[in-house]
Amino acid sequence: MESAITSKGQATIPKAIREHLHLKPGDRVKFFVHPDGTVVLLPKLPVSALRGMLKATRHASLEEMDEAIATGVSERYRRATRR
Repeated sequence: MESAITSKGQATIPKAIREHLHLKPGDRVKFFVHPDGTVVLLPKLPVSALRGMLKATRHASLEEMDEAIATGVSERYRRATRR
């Protein structure tokens, strides 16, 4: 499939691609350029689309979060000072 670029730099996404990505008028898309030069077009999903993707087994307390942050910072500092 191909599409022409207009003088304004716009292109029409072919119908088969729009249907495959479930794109509707007004939806937004993201472009990613890979190091090898290939370009990927993906629909930009709203945050609400992410709901339920991860299963939380339990909630962490503020103390546990603080401890995890402190551990991460100290490990990062230790790695940085070894160089």
